[in-house]
Amino acid sequence: MDESILEITEYRGEGFKPLVFFGAWRVAVLRYLDELHPERIARMERHMETDEVFVLQEGRAVLLMGGKDPRVEAVAPQVMEIGRLYNVRCTAWHSVIMSREATILLVENYDTGDANSEYVELTRDQRRQVVEVARSELPEFFG
Repeated sequence: MDESILEITEYRGEGFKPLVFFGAWRVAVLRYLDELHPERIARMERHMETDEVFVLQEGRAVLLMGGKDPRVEAVAPQVMEIGRLYNVRCTAWHSVIMSREATILLVENYDTGDANSEYVELTRDQRRQVVEVARSELPEFFG
């Protein structure tokens, strides 16, 4: 197929990989990597200039939401369903835990990164809560 009219791409590697850019946005794929193991999630992030859309394509995943206050007061888990769109609003704290076979499609501003995002460390109790959510929703990590 002529790439000037149709671009076909995929990603089957590990971690985050932007695939398509146009104008002000990009489409990326997020796949499991070891830093997303539930026992390693120590912080949340928020993007100051963009919403971020998550679409679970395969596997299992849980969005971890932390509100919009300057600090994360509580972690609210949202179990994701395949094919549903989850729009994380601009300035909302978030992270994700995902099964090893999960694939998530992401849509956000093309220049989203450290320069326009913030990060906050989770407390010991919040980290424990993340692990408890994973034990319930993704028990294979704790075999």
